[in-house]
Amino acid sequence: METTRKLRKERIGVVVSNKMDKTIVIAVERKVKHAKYGKFIKRSNKLTAHDEENTCNIGDTVRIMETRPLSKNKCWRLVEIIERVK
Repeated sequence: METTRKLRKERIGVVVSNKMDKTIVIAVERKVKHAKYGKFIKRSNKLTAHDEENTCNIGDTVRIMETRPLSKNKCWRLVEIIERVK
């Protein structure tokens, strides 16, 4: 019997903090349509992700993937750095 893994969520965001050891904080932005006026509003939330080699810097655009809980509020891990800050 072959078991298949469920697809894991992926997000793209910007690193806003890298002060912790092997942890980065990413701001993920999304656009939500206002219920009454129909205008699109930017909404963001911060996610903590595991960065094994401490490679990210503030301002980098990164892709993160959902994973098992690694600490109290860290359940994402770094997949790749899409764009480095200049």
